[in-house]
Amino acid sequence: MSQENNDNQLNIELSEEVAEGIYSNLAIISHSASEFVFDFIKVMPGMPKAKVKSRVLMTPEHAKRLLMALQENIGKFEAHHGKIKDLGPSGIPMNFGGPTAEA
Repeated sequence: MSQENNDNQLNIELSEEVAEGIYSNLAIISHSASEFVFDFIKVMPGMPKAKVKSRVLMTPEHAKRLLMALQENIGKFEAHHGKIKDLGPSGIPMNFGGPTAEA
């Protein structure tokens, strides 16, 4: 392999803990003039409180690259698995579409 190819490589390490991932079923995105903030939250049915499980901060340029990469990957997913159902605008999912509990 030439030196030029080695200069363009990036070695990325993934620890076992990070590789397990964090499940999220709600994302809240906010921004300022200089950054985008992505808060990933796991909301559980019947629980009125949820904690932010992970926060990612990005420059606006990187947020736009993420948007483009996500659009490309969703297109590939839908080409293989079919269109993802669009549930339209919604609030915070409190009952996950199931029956609500009564006491």
